[in-house]
Amino acid sequence: MTPEQAGWFRETFETLVDNVSQAVLGKQHTVRLAFTALLAEGHLLLEDAPGTGKTSLARSLAATVQGTHNRIQFTPDLLPSDVTGVSVYDQGQNRFEFHRGPIFASIVLADEINRASPKTQSALLEVMEESRVTVDGEPYAVGRPFMVIATQNPIEQAGTYRLPEAQLDRFLLKTSLGYPDHASTVQILAGSATRDRTAGLRPRITTDAVADMADMAADVHVDDAVLDYISRLAEATRTDTRTRLGVSVRGCLALVRCAKVWAAAQGRAFVVPDDVKDLAEPVLAHRLVLDVESEFAGVTAPEIIQDVLATTAPPVERVG
Repeated sequence: MTPEQAGWFRETFETLVDNVSQAVLGKQHTVRLAFTALLAEGHLLLEDAPGTGKTSLARSLAATVQGTHNRIQFTPDLLPSDVTGVSVYDQGQNRFEFHRGPIFASIVLADEINRASPKTQSALLEVMEESRVTVDGEPYAVGRPFMVIATQNPIEQAGTYRLPEAQLDRFLLKTSLGYPDHASTVQILAGSATRDRTAGLRPRITTDAVADMADMAADVHVDDAVLDYISRLAEATRTDTRTRLGVSVRGCLALVRCAKVWAAAQGRAFVVPDDVKDLAEPVLAHRLVLDVESEFAGVTAPEIIQDVLATTAPPVERVG
């Protein structure tokens, strides 16, 4: 990535964040994380209490990108074919014809993913991993860019199916919005006459440009010292006595991909250790499996990540 490309990337990234921030007030950091997931060609999991704006964030992101977007409301009776699509026999053509499901879109909002059965969850996560749907032996690509924004409510657990740790690992980032600050709350209340703040958003970027930005971010330089730092962080989570399962290699790769986008969004063509520190919690915390005794003691995965960051020395000079 050249300095000119890095400057253009930063300006474009800020334009996208500012556009979404018109609808999602006071949550710029979370919005930046959402666009980081999009440009790193990964998927985002939003877990938060009801009424904090999870759906608004997803819809705002979709409205900002000039592509297609669909919303799937997950319920216990939702079938895998309701997500991916189904083959229907055409008597006139004397053959089966594939009818695409709502998963075929640039940005897909999977609302309350933990309310669907494990079978339906697995169908969605397979598409997320492979970027294609296979029906009757025929593969159908979902296109590029492709991003799933899944939401789940951690409060109401009755009638839900918790995502297993192996499936959580498929999400590039996991974050939450939380309640807005006082000033943002007052601004939201003042605009109560506007029922849908996302309706007025206009697209700021095409899907082709999103793909170009993703390719640019992939070329951001990561020094061997930074890679060593990420590896040491992962090893520290595996040896921590409070965890049964630490960060996998997939988690390390996810952190590298996100750090590249995070660096480019700040106008840099190289990753620094602070990029890794900024992203360690949203990228790695949901990949940890805690020891049972630690869970009972009230230990949380973000606490472990912060402890690991505090005890693992970052590099102070370049290696390669």
